[in-house]
Parts: sequence; structure tokens; C-alpha cells
Amino acid sequence: GVSHRQQASISPAEDRSSGFSRYFFVQKFMPITKAKKVDIVKQLEKDVIPAETLVFVNFHGLSVGETTMLRKSLRTDGVGLTVAKKTLLKRALATSKITGELPALDGEVAVAFGADPIAPARGVQNFAKTHPEHLRILGGVFEGKYADAALMLEIAAIPGREVLYAKLLNLFNSPLQRFALVLDGISKKS
Repeated sequence: GVSHRQQASISPAEDRSSGFSRYFFVQKFMPITKAKKVDIVKQLEKDVIPAETLVFVNFHGLSVGETTMLRKSLRTDGVGLTVAKKTLLKRALATSKITGELPALDGEVAVAFGADPIAPARGVQNFAKTHPEHLRILGGVFEGKYADAALMLEIAAIPGREVLYAKLLNLFNSPLQRFALVLDGISKKS
């Protein structure tokens, strides 16, 4: 890739002087242009807002490596994670048909989203178990309505489809197994 020196066209000597710090300041703290903000809002409206479920997550203090691990673990469940300024996120949400009241979005906010109604909340909550000091569910959108953090945590506690199928299968098999044991016991007594 292109290094920061090549992008800014500064030499290693300038890198050690104030040239790099000016470059860093410009890259890190310059405001986003209006056109870029419009693009971000359009991208949110296109990809994130139409999702079945949204989970608003405060990720303050999560390192870049941990954030990458979170994205990878969510991706395995078909869940995306995006970070946007809260004002741009609110602007995109305002164009949607979501009902209710938007929960408070405190701190640094990311949005987990996906087509599965439970996977985003469950994926974030599973990751939060190992990073409780840095990751917290703030609320979300479920079935077209804003939901508070408590409801999203309840949704996260619902087991996955495979687990539910296994429990249902066990429920069906249990009476048959007991019946077979009774028949076996009767045949042994005879």
C-alpha cells in the first residue's frame, strides 16, 4: 500500500519535524465534506436501515484489533457492523418508517445489522461477554420499532435456530424413548 509519507509527499526528515504532525492533524481532525456526508447517509439508507434488525452499540475503548475481531465474529453470522457519526445516523433513520422513540445514543456508536431478526443482538451480546467494559448495547430496531437496551438484551438471549431445532427434536424423541424403555422393562420382566 501507499504509506502516509507518500500520500502526504513528505520526506522522512519532515516526518520527524512538524510536517507530519500537520498532516496527521489535517487527516484526523478535518471535518467531513458535505458531499461525503450525503454519501454516508445514502449508504446508511441503502444498506443499514432496511435490515430486519438494527442494534446500536457503544464501543468506547474497544481497540482496533478488538473491533476487527467483532466484525469477523459478526460476519460469520451474516451480520454487518458500521460506524457513522450520530448526526448522520439520525438523519438516515429519520427517512425510515421506523416507529417509536430513538433510544439515547451515548458515546461512540456503531450499528450491527442483519437479515436475521436475532443474530445482530446475539452476536454483539456474545462478544460483549468477553469485553464488558468496552461494549454495551444501547438499543436498536426490532420489527420496525425502536427498542430499548433491555428488549435488545432479551432478544439476544433467544437461542439460535439450530439450538431450537435440537430442543424441539429432543422434545419429540423424549416420549418415544420413554415408551421404548417401558416396553424393554416389560419384556425383561416376562
